[in-house]
Amino acid sequence: MIISIASGKGGTGKTTVAVSLALSLENVLLLDCDVEEPNAHLFLTQKMGKKRPVFVPVPRVDEKLCNYCGKCSEICAYNAIAVLKDKVLIFPELCHSCGGCSLLCPENAIFETKKEIGTIESSRNGNSIAFVQGRLRVGEARSAPLVSEVKKEIGIERDTIIDAPPGTACSVIESIKKSDFCILVTEPTPFGLHDLTLAVEMLKKIKIPFGVVINRSDLGDSRVENYCCKEKIPILMQIPFSRDIAVAYSKGKPIIEEKPEYRDKFKKLFHSIEKQIQEN
Repeated sequence: MIISIASGKGGTGKTTVAVSLALSLENVLLLDCDVEEPNAHLFLTQKMGKKRPVFVPVPRVDEKLCNYCGKCSEICAYNAIAVLKDKVLIFPELCHSCGGCSLLCPENAIFETKKEIGTIESSRNGNSIAFVQGRLRVGEARSAPLVSEVKKEIGIERDTIIDAPPGTACSVIESIKKSDFCILVTEPTPFGLHDLTLAVEMLKKIKIPFGVVINRSDLGDSRVENYCCKEKIPILMQIPFSRDIAVAYSKGKPIIEEKPEYRDKFKKLFHSIEKQIQEN
């Protein structure tokens, strides 16, 4: 089973929920797909082990063969190639690595080279939890290819928990697609409600079942609960504000270490999701 944890905005407690859920289960894989700023590892005791670079293909032009016909520029939907009178300009940060330019070049003047976009790191804590994270290279504009590479670590032998980036951008969709269920973590504030509605619309369009976890549930107002009730969105769990949890978070300690009773609560959360998936 693949469960992704997302949020319409940052700072709602998405990573806290993802890590706590993973640590409450046995034989689980935790993926940190928030590759622009991964932080799930800060709450885990195991040290990062294997590290490998991730590459994407980008075009290069042999101008000795090029006749500047402009077909490569015409085929590129992202304007990553500009053909001038006697020169070809390539913008690798715009390239989506589709390979169309090299395929359609009539002079075979375009070939592909590798461009490093980031790294993937992994660690394992006995048979309990395996952890994989991606880290995007500074200056890279697109994170979705790295997210896709992180998700290749998913196997059938373990349940998988995915910590997705915040928001509703391409990297979020890449993180949560093909999930069996998505947990949306929100907070009971006007900002939380606004961004929750955006995330809900996103999940409805890609047709992934979902439910809501309300963090710091005793602060703010009741508009998030009212919205969920109106839209018939299940509220899976509510986590009241706790100074102890906040202090533990600042020290890199997950909820279940500071308040062990939450381990059973997260197990119940997992089993309730499992039941919903089976019923659907």
